[in-house]
Amino acid sequence: MSKLVSVGKILNFHGIKGEAKVGFTSGKEDLIRSLKSVYIFRNNVKTIYEVRSVRFHKNFAIIKFKGVDSINDVELIKGLLIHVTEEALKARLKKDEFLINDLIGMDVYDTDNHKIGKVADMGENKASNIIEVEKLNGLKFMIPFVKEWVPLVDIDKNMIVIKYSDGIDMTQESKE
Repeated sequence: MSKLVSVGKILNFHGIKGEAKVGFTSGKEDLIRSLKSVYIFRNNVKTIYEVRSVRFHKNFAIIKFKGVDSINDVELIKGLLIHVTEEALKARLKKDEFLINDLIGMDVYDTDNHKIGKVADMGENKASNIIEVEKLNGLKFMIPFVKEWVPLVDIDKNMIVIKYSDGIDMTQESKE
C-alpha cells in the first residue's frame, strides 16, 4: 500500500449533526476541498472515511463524513489525524510545492554549483518554511524556504540551489 500523509487533525465537533472541525495548514484549502475520502487511525486500526461535504468556517474546515452522524460519533475520532495517500497528495501539489519528506536529504548547492551540504530538516516560522542545511563540515544553518533565497528545487536531480545573502550567516551552527 502507498504511504499515507497527514493533512489535518480533527479538533472537535461542529454542531450536533456529526460535522467535524478540522485544523489544517493555511493555504491548503484547495486540497481539503478536494478530499473524497481519508484514512483515520483509531486504536491502531486504519479506517477509510468517505467525505460527504467540506466547508470552511474561520480558519478551520468543517467536514461531514459518511456514517458520522452525531456529536458522539465525532467524539470517537476527535484528536485524530486525517491522512491521504502520498500519490493523491502529490497529484494536488502546485508547481512550486513539495512534500517535506522529499526535501530532507537533498543535496544543497550555491548558485555557482558548489556543493554546500544536505537538507537536514525542515521547520516553519510565521513567515515561511525554513530549511536546515547541514554543511559538509557538519555545521548547520537555517535559511527561509522562499523563492528569493531558494531559486531552484529539482526533485529529479535530488538538489536544491540556494543564494547567499548578507542576511544569512552560513558559518554559525543552528540552535537545537
